[in-house]
Amino acid sequence: MKLKHFLLGCLLLTCALSSIADPLQKVNQTLDNFHQAASEARLKDYFSLLTEHAVFIGTDATERWNKDQFYQFAKPYFDQGKGWSYTPKNRHIYFSNNKQIAWFDEMVTNKNFCECRGTGVLELTDSGWKISQYHLTIPVPNDLAKDLVKKITKKVREKN
Repeated sequence: MKLKHFLLGCLLLTCALSSIADPLQKVNQTLDNFHQAASEARLKDYFSLLTEHAVFIGTDATERWNKDQFYQFAKPYFDQGKGWSYTPKNRHIYFSNNKQIAWFDEMVTNKNFCECRGTGVLELTDSGWKISQYHLTIPVPNDLAKDLVKKITKKVREKN
């Protein structure tokens, strides 16, 4: 009888741990699939991972796109088989109390931009986790920031 109770306890503990790990695993998988689809220029798969009201914020100050605008931007590249490859590392994921919303930050590496940071929000939908916002930034080391801000300020003044 004791063995039966022990096994039942182990089963319940396994189920409890599985339900805790499952959303984390699924959000990780969604983000990994997002990066993989971009690197392989799979337009349909890439955009299927975004909610209908998704926003993508790129590294340039002008790059704030809703899903349709981002699709129009990305399509010509993807049609030529040219996606973009960001390799994630050091990802942190957090959940709302009801496990319906997740937010994350991750460091990603890219051939052209070196080390970048992606942050964003995902929603649990009827068809799984979808990205509502993705924001890509280029972290600037503090010792370079002052000179970079001067260059940005000069560029902005030239535009205006």
